Amino acid sequence: MRIAVLDKDHCRPKECNYICMRICPKVKTGNEAIVIDEETKKPVIVEALCSGCGICVKKCPFKAITIINLPEEIGEPVHQYGANGFRLYNLPTPRAGVVGVIGANGIGKTTMLRILSGELKPNLGKDATWDEILLRFRGKEIQGYLKKLQEQKIRAVYKPQYVDSIPQHVKGNVYDLLEKGCEKGNLKDIIEILNLKNSVNKDVSKLSGGELQRFAIAACLTKDADIYLLDEPSSYLDVKERLNTAKAIQEIKDKYIFVVEHDLIVLDYLSDHVHVIYGKPGAYGAVSNIKSVRVGINEYLGGFLRSENTRFRDEIRFEIRPPTQKTKQSALLSYPKIEKKYDQFHLSVDSGELHTSEILGIIGPNATGKTTFVKILAGNVEADNIKLDAEKTISYKPQYIKPKPVTVRSLKFKPDLIQSFNITHLMDNRVDELSGGQLQKVAIVDCLTKDADIYLIDEPSAYLDIEERLNLAKYLKKFTMDKETTVLIVEHDILLIDYLSDELMVFEGTCGTKGHASNPMDLRSGMNKFLKEMNQTFRRDPETGRPRANKTGSVRDREQKSKGEYYYLG
Repeated sequence: MRIAVLDKDHCRPKECNYICMRICPKVKTGNEAIVIDEETKKPVIVEALCSGCGICVKKCPFKAITIINLPEEIGEPVHQYGANGFRLYNLPTPRAGVVGVIGANGIGKTTMLRILSGELKPNLGKDATWDEILLRFRGKEIQGYLKKLQEQKIRAVYKPQYVDSIPQHVKGNVYDLLEKGCEKGNLKDIIEILNLKNSVNKDVSKLSGGELQRFAIAACLTKDADIYLLDEPSSYLDVKERLNTAKAIQEIKDKYIFVVEHDLIVLDYLSDHVHVIYGKPGAYGAVSNIKSVRVGINEYLGGFLRSENTRFRDEIRFEIRPPTQKTKQSALLSYPKIEKKYDQFHLSVDSGELHTSEILGIIGPNATGKTTFVKILAGNVEADNIKLDAEKTISYKPQYIKPKPVTVRSLKFKPDLIQSFNITHLMDNRVDELSGGQLQKVAIVDCLTKDADIYLIDEPSAYLDIEERLNLAKYLKKFTMDKETTVLIVEHDILLIDYLSDELMVFEGTCGTKGHASNPMDLRSGMNKFLKEMNQTFRRDPETGRPRANKTGSVRDREQKSKGEYYYLG
């Protein structure tokens, strides 16, 4: 079974003069394997006549064509966005409890959520009727759910992926808005567990990214619905807030809950079951059978789905590093104790050193001064008591990115970075029209393109999927060693911090009032310090080596706490 996908946004027939048609062997012999749509004036590849030679894929100057050979077992699509458009295969299984969904960006997760919410009627690759849809899923668990959707007996609540745009559509005081929308009488409890007490009296327009995320989650969880759909609820949240959010979601009883999440620790911690979505981003996505949490996540990392007998990429494994001291490289920058006072916030940072060929992870609660410290190093903020070495060149990727109305190509990136971060197809797009994940990758590439002594990267994982996060980590490791430079990463994804950090800098304090940062310390000491402050232990998965959060009060949790070992060494 062959599918042909045309990216209509990148297809420019006026500029290439329909090169795909001109070089197609089938068209040359008189077969109409490629025709022109009379309305759009864009080419349409007739899949039944396409030989799959791939010449058009290679010759297309805008990389707009994808030809994929699929196994017959995958079946017919559940939904397709027009001729040569993206298609989704299979649907997840609604079950009481939390069903986690994991997969790359652009692979159909949002399409799946729109179908489950009733916003999008599955078309089965054509203009299907409800009778045809129900017949297609006869004998499967989801058939009863789809029948209720048809009868409009399902009420869905959706927490969107991108919370940044909320102030553009919602106006007013946080508490007033939540109180007005609350249907379950649980607003007080939700405010408490999501730590929104200091935010409820603010106007929505004044909220930070983390506050907007928690506001959106609170608005979702206070609704009385049949199904709750949460798209990437952990973005902008610190580790403790992520686990609190997981606990709040788990409080919903006897309802359908679907959570799309790229933080594997959060997904593992809150889910009862897992679906893996695999395929080719922008071309097709296929929903796996429902799996247990550990099996589903491990198979995703392994790149092989056993029950489907499908290999979709190479294996990802985590290095389990023994608690030994790394040989120190030469000091690139030494700094004394740093002090910075604002009207309502005070930051103090212990003296320390930054070393060449080293990645320093920075972790801690939100609003305790991590970004302020990075801005001091970058020269964007002045410390009260010292001036840092002005001779060191700094490249800085901020937490909140302000896109410019220019094309990506005009930013003049290094070719190897364009290739490594897979942004070739974005080069002619405007930066201010990119999606969240695309903008994040462009900002990271922009930062790493500059020649500098120190690279400061603030929250690079936001809106990146797990594969993009691990690709970033692998690249940064190689980049740091090859350039003999220093990279500082502010991050809340413990899995990513664990994967790439040589040393760790731990922030603690009172949110929005005071913050204190340790000196850089070895990974084991830093993680133990941070996790003890959180009162959360972690273990290693024996199959993949990935970190997993222990349930509070479990046997493993009690054992590790009694030994003072909160870090997941084995």
